[in-house]
Amino acid sequence: MSLKERFPYLSHHPNLVYLDSAASAHKPDTVIHAITQFYTQDYATVHRAAYRQSIRATQLYADARETTRRFLNAKHTEEIVFTRGTTDSINLIARTFPFKAGDEIIVSKMEHHSNLLPWQMLVEEKGVVLKWIELKEDGSLDLNLPITERTKLIAVTHVSNVTGSVVDLEKVVCQAKTVGAAVLADGAQAAVHLPIDVQKLGVDFYAFSGHKCYGPTGIGVLYGKKERLEALSPLQGGGGMVTHVDLEKSYYELPPLRFEAGTPMSAPAIGLQAALEFLMEARNTDEHKLLHLATISLQKIDGLKIIGTAAEKAPILSFVIEGVHPLDLATYLDTKEIAIRSGHLCAQPLLRHFGLEHVARASFALYNTEEDALRFTDAVHSAVKILRQ
Repeated sequence: MSLKERFPYLSHHPNLVYLDSAASAHKPDTVIHAITQFYTQDYATVHRAAYRQSIRATQLYADARETTRRFLNAKHTEEIVFTRGTTDSINLIARTFPFKAGDEIIVSKMEHHSNLLPWQMLVEEKGVVLKWIELKEDGSLDLNLPITERTKLIAVTHVSNVTGSVVDLEKVVCQAKTVGAAVLADGAQAAVHLPIDVQKLGVDFYAFSGHKCYGPTGIGVLYGKKERLEALSPLQGGGGMVTHVDLEKSYYELPPLRFEAGTPMSAPAIGLQAALEFLMEARNTDEHKLLHLATISLQKIDGLKIIGTAAEKAPILSFVIEGVHPLDLATYLDTKEIAIRSGHLCAQPLLRHFGLEHVARASFALYNTEEDALRFTDAVHSAVKILRQ
């Protein structure tokens, strides 16, 4: 069985060339089977009962957390918090980190809106100051960071969802340490393409989403250094995150349960575990070969500009073509059963840095093939001839 055949959706749509995995990836058979098996054979409440089915479900949930720890090479399982996704993870830190008026938060101009809006809200609510990391001409970050003694947090993407540029987080962390600032990395695009070692990177927080890593929607991960998480108050109150409740006062669990109020996302966690196991087993560099193949072909088109040309990139290809609107291109490709993304990619400040409002984006995944890349590039060449007329 080929790798592509491991994905039931693609087997049911054999003519589809799916090149929008940076938005959300399809699911392998093992993920679907794990969720189905949990609901049909192992489902029970988690953390809340003493009967054997509940004990087994609780153990499966704990196993999912341990697999996630291993995926990130975190030091402790207590450093793994299950959230609803990258956006939820970032907002959790924005709402619980002890900022005060005048504190500085540094973000980059290449951020997804999910790693920008939470910090902008704090400017209005708490009077913090936002400072910016500039971009180089190739779309990579200028890592001469505007750090001062008032800098408390640096929030930066690990891989841009537009340019695919990979950020050297170790250099960011090294500079942050000079003033004792924390570093939060948005790993939504990186976790699926790069081996992640949070201990080596040295980041204080790392966030990613399950659905981009071939896992279920509705679950994500926040890694936080143990001492950092223990210093934060919970964001939500409810069952499962307390040790003792009185009418006047309650006492919170230690992390990670402190941040997981309510019924745990048990089935999504089981699916995430299967996805991460699949990813650790199947990860290879073929996606980067397809990126290179597509880039070489598209560069032959007059008036085509690739957005982001840094040497170290994830397999994400954003581009514009003179005389062809990205939406028109995406619509034409859809008639050929080729799915790409078009629009502002939830990164309007980055696009405006390049003088753009919309781009087309193709993103490659483990299930894409050389045939997919060739069908895509041939169709773009054809689209240019038709849409420019």
